[in-house]
Amino acid sequence: MKKNTLLSAILLSTSLVAGSAQAETHSLRLAHFWPAGSSVDEVVQDWAKTVHEASDGRLKIDIYPAQTLAKAPQSYAATVSGVADITVTAQGYTAGRFPLTQVIELPGIVKTAENASCVLQGLYDENLISREYQDTHPLFFFAHGPGHIHTREKPVLAPEDMNGLRIRRATTVVGELLTSLGAQPVGMPAPETYTAAQRGVIDGVAFPWQAMKEFRLNEQLSHHTALSLYTLSFITTMNNTSYQKLPDDLKAILDSNSGMAWATAMGRKLDQLDAQARQEAIDNGHSFHQVDNPAQNPLWKPVLDGVVASYIAELSAQSLPAQHVYDRAQALTVSCETLTASNL
Repeated sequence: MKKNTLLSAILLSTSLVAGSAQAETHSLRLAHFWPAGSSVDEVVQDWAKTVHEASDGRLKIDIYPAQTLAKAPQSYAATVSGVADITVTAQGYTAGRFPLTQVIELPGIVKTAENASCVLQGLYDENLISREYQDTHPLFFFAHGPGHIHTREKPVLAPEDMNGLRIRRATTVVGELLTSLGAQPVGMPAPETYTAAQRGVIDGVAFPWQAMKEFRLNEQLSHHTALSLYTLSFITTMNNTSYQKLPDDLKAILDSNSGMAWATAMGRKLDQLDAQARQEAIDNGHSFHQVDNPAQNPLWKPVLDGVVASYIAELSAQSLPAQHVYDRAQALTVSCETLTASNL
């Protein structure tokens, strides 16, 4: 009897410990650089709420917007080191770290944020860019809509109008593009652009429409040249140790809230804001110049083709399969049109 009693006590104790571990709550710190209440912040909040509810409250995501936990250029490194458990950031802030991913930034690949997000997530899912992320645990990728040229005083009607203009560039890839057009690219985090434009430090920005609204640039820049110059890649990713420390059931919840569905959800949100921000500029009486299909426009095509060829050659010289990734990205652009039409 004593043996049976002892065994029962041990089993009960083990059960209680297991139950306690099962019910344990976990808090994760998520850092991003967008303002609180912005479109990206709203989708991140939605994602965090979904994860929290799916875990019955056991997995809580504490969100730190507006660079409050990590500055934009250091946000990916902050997640690698564990300062943040999760980050939402632009890969281009870490120059040269994600060269194959940044192939998607080249002109002529995508037309909308949702389509670009699908393409980028597809490249990762097909293991074409996955080696660039072995130091973190990616959750989902996304991209903003087409980037245009927005200026303060001088409208840009042709490539030569870019000569000498100080234009904020998002990444070194976009910087090369601007240099080829004769502009002087200026590197700075997006949150700093409002003050820089206000003080005349820059003459304009290369931005998608949604960023013009998010960072209030429509208040400073009133000339807009819409030419779908580039797109920018982003990632929501997690510290490897933070992920591995979670119980298997919570890992499964994160896994089920990763990938294509959230990539395209973010893209759709950014597309909606693109339309709102453009309408805001129209309502304010701004000037517009539309360049349809610049990749085939005789004024812009030579410069854009040169940038694409130069970037692919540079990566190929490093034995990176840039041409293959570029070609696959273009193919995914077509197939993603069907996927995004079904509102994944």
